[in-house]
Amino acid sequence: MKRLGDFLFAMLLVLTVCIPMLIILLITGLMFKENPIFKQIRIGKNNRPFTIYKIKTMKTLLTEQGSLIADEDRMTIYGNFLRSTSLDELPQLWNVLKGDISLVGPRPLLPEYMNEYTKEQLKRHEVLPGITGWAQVNGRNNISWDAKFKLDIWYVDHQSIWLDLKIITLTIIRVIRRDSVTKTGFVTTEKFQQSNIKQ
Repeated sequence: MKRLGDFLFAMLLVLTVCIPMLIILLITGLMFKENPIFKQIRIGKNNRPFTIYKIKTMKTLLTEQGSLIADEDRMTIYGNFLRSTSLDELPQLWNVLKGDISLVGPRPLLPEYMNEYTKEQLKRHEVLPGITGWAQVNGRNNISWDAKFKLDIWYVDHQSIWLDLKIITLTIIRVIRRDSVTKTGFVTTEKFQQSNIKQ
């Protein structure tokens, strides 16, 4: 039932936002002078890797050695606007239609974090990840990794259609308010390591 609901709702959203999304992609491509789609490997249900899609919010600027310069130097006012309004998340509707993710679930994280997880933290991969989730409506990026994992695991243990509807409603409210988009002192949030999980 959840998969059917995800597909139908995502399809409705795609039909609703397809023209605005195309306009945003065009503007992003013109402003950044590069492919406006950001693609990255993330880990989904049962530890399966998949490619996530977003709209770029940072320019691809490299050092002389060929590595990316600091995030704060690549972020623009326009990119901050996309993040604060969550418009950069729109292409993830394609991931929902494909079945990579759900509308609601733990946020999919990077493959490099897999070796850092405890057995308890790995429980977050027992369900499909989501565009939004219990951790996102309870602090988003401005909470510790410890709190995020506890909230994700709580969701896995208590998931229901009513909880998902509550999370979607709270997500809309938080997007309108632009709450907790970034962690204090970071462009988004710090990387996950067991050594900083209590921070």
